Parts: sequence; structure tokens; C-alpha cells
Amino acid sequence: MNNNYGIIMAGGIGSRFWPMSQESMPKQFLDVLGTGRTLIQMTVDRLAKIAPRDQIYVMTNVDYADLVHEQTGLAYSQILTEPMRKNTAPCIAYAAHKIHAQNENANLVVAPSDHLILNEDNFVSIINTAIEKAAQDQIVTLGIKPSRPDTGYGYIHFDSASGTELGSVKEVKQFTEKPNHEKAQEFVASGDYYWNSGIFIWKTSTVIDGLKAFKPQIDELFSSKGNDYNTDQEQAFVNNAFEKVESVSIDYALLEPANNVSVVLSDFGWSDLGTWGSLYTHLNHDNEGNAVIGDKVNLFDSTNCIVNVPNGKKVVLQGLDDYIIVESNDTLMVIKKQDEQKIKEYSKMADQA
Repeated sequence: MNNNYGIIMAGGIGSRFWPMSQESMPKQFLDVLGTGRTLIQMTVDRLAKIAPRDQIYVMTNVDYADLVHEQTGLAYSQILTEPMRKNTAPCIAYAAHKIHAQNENANLVVAPSDHLILNEDNFVSIINTAIEKAAQDQIVTLGIKPSRPDTGYGYIHFDSASGTELGSVKEVKQFTEKPNHEKAQEFVASGDYYWNSGIFIWKTSTVIDGLKAFKPQIDELFSSKGNDYNTDQEQAFVNNAFEKVESVSIDYALLEPANNVSVVLSDFGWSDLGTWGSLYTHLNHDNEGNAVIGDKVNLFDSTNCIVNVPNGKKVVLQGLDDYIIVESNDTLMVIKKQDEQKIKEYSKMADQA
């Protein structure tokens, strides 16, 4: 494990989880499952099975550094802050160069802070397989069999002729980031496409070489010409790089153009918890299909709803089917599940009212 480093991406604001998730307290810092552990705490615990705890780093916005420290107990030196949001490619470039300066043999396991993984033993096994493949200068991602033609994910095209055994490693033919609905339907029907989980495994040298080839401007900005990394000069150097760098995801910057990409076919109870609807599928349901967080909720003639309210709040609901009911931050939201993609729009309107 000594060459393994965990990189947790924790800079997003989780706007689709409004009103619980807000810019001042995004969903990665919330106990959205009602387990007593926040999503980022669960992510740190999970990666500690793969890398030494003092080799786990969190990439986040400068505004959240204190929150990360309070919730995870990680040292401030393990909290890498970005002065502004520029998507994932600059963040990963920063982490790769910083850790490469410490250990030229480093393996990076890059994971979002707000995902749910139910089977952690399978997850650890899959990651170890991916690390072995990454040793061959491969960019490795974990693929999840798609359950629907969702346009919010990247799709990984591989040759399924040799089978789709879980844990097997396949060469990626093409990576397509967020296709339209028609394309997504074609991909799912073919059986040759898996979702990109957003979890990447690679050597620092592989990331740096890839950025040099496909995004040389990004690599140049984060390549220290002296001894900026791991010194008192690091933050000033990084702030300057972020001010100048383009905003682009690692998917567009590296995965799409690269030809050394592999995928490990995975199943470890994964969900990106991107929406209230995705959370609903992972909560316990009563006999009427309702998923409830809150100890004083009373439901009558209501089915297939998700309810999330503070403990102690008395709630009576009658005659609802397929609704999302959330109270948080002095806001009550009652919305049809089928309209949850409008939550971002509605939240903006509510903030302006």
C-alpha cells in the first residue's frame, strides 16, 4: 500500500440535492442516508482500506477546507484547495504533480466524495485489480453496467465478445461523455457500453504524460520549475495556475483522446447519489414503497414517496404517490419524482423570491 494514494474530489455543491444540499453545506458533508456518517467520512474510511490514511488527500474549494478537516480529521496538509472551480482536469493535474514530487512510483485512486458503495470488499478487490493494470501505463476506470439510458454519465465502449465477467479488464475502444438520449439508448441496447463510475486509477507519471500529450497548457501550468510543491510556496503557485487554467473535465481532457484506457467491469453496489431519485433506491422502503428519514413522519394512503425531514419534526402526509418531500434549511420542498430534474431551476427561483 505504500505507493497508493487516495484522491477525493470534494469541491461540488450538489445542487440537485436542494434544499438539503446548499453551497454553504454541500451533500458530501451531509448524512443523506441517515446512518450517522456523512458521505465524505464514508469515502475516507473506504479509501483507508487501499492507501495509508496519511496518503489520502481531499481536493476541495478553499471555502470547504475547515469542513473537510472537522469531518475527516485529515491534516490541513492533506486538504488541497482550489481558489475557484475549474472542473476536474486542473484538480487532478495539481494532485498528480504534487504527489509525483513526493513519490515517482505513486498510484493514484481518484474518487468522488459523494458516491455510495454498498459492498466495500468487492470495491477493494476491484481497485487492486485496477492498480495492477495501471502498472502497465494504463488509464484505468471502473465501469458499471447501465440500468437505463441515462444522459448524465460517460459511456465506456469495450468489446464484450470475450464476456462480461465481473472483475475482468477490457480495453476501451472509445469513451463518450454524456451522450444525447438517442445515443444512450443505442449504447444500453448494444451491451458493449458501461457507465463510467468517475473512479480512476493510474500512476502519477501516466496522468502527467497524458496531459502533456493532450492538454499541454494544463500540464505546463501545474509543472513546478523549482520546489513549489510541498513547501510554503505551494498555495501561491497553485492559485496562480488556477487563475490561468481552462475549465475542463478530466473525461474530455484525457479519457476521450487517449488510447491507453482500460476498464474493470465492476459491481459493488454503486450509486453516484446524484438525485433524490437515486437516493430513494438505496433506502429501506415500507410496505407501500415509501422511504422515510425522520422519526415522526406519518403517512396515510401514500405510496412510493421519499421523505427526508429532521428528527422531531411531526409530519402528516395523505394521498401522495411518487413525491419527494424534503424539509431542510428553513425550506420545504414537495415535488413529483418525475420532475426532479427541475429542482435546480426551482431552487434558483426560490432564492430570488
